[in-house]
Amino acid sequence: MKISTKGRYALRLMLDLAINHTGSYIPLKTVAQRQNISDKYLEQIIHQLSKAGFVQSARGAQGGYRLARMPDEYTVGEILRTVEGSLAPVSCLDCKTPCDQFDSCITIGLYKKIQQAIDGVVDHTTLHDMISDYRAKHPKAENI
Repeated sequence: MKISTKGRYALRLMLDLAINHTGSYIPLKTVAQRQNISDKYLEQIIHQLSKAGFVQSARGAQGGYRLARMPDEYTVGEILRTVEGSLAPVSCLDCKTPCDQFDSCITIGLYKKIQQAIDGVVDHTTLHDMISDYRAKHPKAENI
């Protein structure tokens, strides 16, 4: 599994909104500047996150985006899957109609273990966990 730039930026976007979670809306340009990411690219990503119900938006002078839930209610897995799709290490684990070799495949057991390890990490790590880990390692840091 390789996480694309889109997946990495989606996670950074959600982390930025989580760190600055006050209930107020945050302009996407502000996030783009803090994260040093193109606001045009973030617009594409925020659209997917908004469609999935992860963020709320408001138009106007006080508009922008904010989390729809609390940071501890988002897992890294659900964020990545929203923008990346499957996190399976091989396509045959996602296939509804497995190939003829599936039942006798000598490597499928290994791929299943890799999938379980990936899922175990991303589905049990929240935005809150990531922020807490970062702040524990960098106590003087205000923003990520």
